[in-house]
Amino acid sequence: MKTQKIDAPNGAIAVHESSGQGPPVVLIHGNSSSSRVFSRQLDGPLGQRFRLIAVDLPGHGASDDAKDPTAYSLPGHARAVRAALDGLGIDEAHFVGWSLGGHVALEMAPDLREPRGFVIFGTPPLPQRGALSEAFLPNPAMKVTFQKRVDNTEASNYVAAFFRPGFADIPSFFIDDVLRTDGRARSNLGASLVTGAARDEGAVVRDLKVPLAVLHGDEEQLVNGRYFGSVAMPTLWREAVQMIPDAGHTPQWETPQVFDALIEAFVEETA
Repeated sequence: MKTQKIDAPNGAIAVHESSGQGPPVVLIHGNSSSSRVFSRQLDGPLGQRFRLIAVDLPGHGASDDAKDPTAYSLPGHARAVRAALDGLGIDEAHFVGWSLGGHVALEMAPDLREPRGFVIFGTPPLPQRGALSEAFLPNPAMKVTFQKRVDNTEASNYVAAFFRPGFADIPSFFIDDVLRTDGRARSNLGASLVTGAARDEGAVVRDLKVPLAVLHGDEEQLVNGRYFGSVAMPTLWREAVQMIPDAGHTPQWETPQVFDALIEAFVEETA
């Protein structure tokens, strides 16, 4: 895996690339996380086949903290990812977004030149205002999502909610990533959503011209799977949400073989 930093308006963005020479697939991680959540893809068979490009969002992972904290918003994250792709000369790609990363991908979608398709998981498409109570489950760990300061116990509980109940093999770096994240990235993101700065994601998925795959772990602890039935998604891949058995919010780590097979099939079918 190759890592480099690309200059962006609010600080350098870390980009990690797999060794594969196939079509480019852009991976965008979630809130208080980093590209390490895609390690099993970047360093595994999927990364050997495709050119996987994983971007650390501003204030996360190996990227710089934002010079201007108002950049911690969905439009700000979208601009940072686009700047990284422009630096790599990427015009045409598939986009895979996990949790917050899926929301960033949807924010970017109308402005992308040649997207081949989108995969979102742990990402219920939200209207510009409201629907949080319908889209997410009432898990107390969710309070960390927009909380500026997080202690070790809160970070551990937050990370535990990423996985299916009883999952024992949780890597410590998930917790390290929560504690490393610039706290303003959480608090300012929450504030930006209140002001309606982000796009209406319901309208985005309704108006998409390219395929959209929605994946969902059947033991998800954060996202309400029933919510997807209320969202109009005309280009939904295989005309159904793809359920992943024995997985929670992080199927790319919990069930990587099943997850990778879905990504591979989506890229092949939409190339």
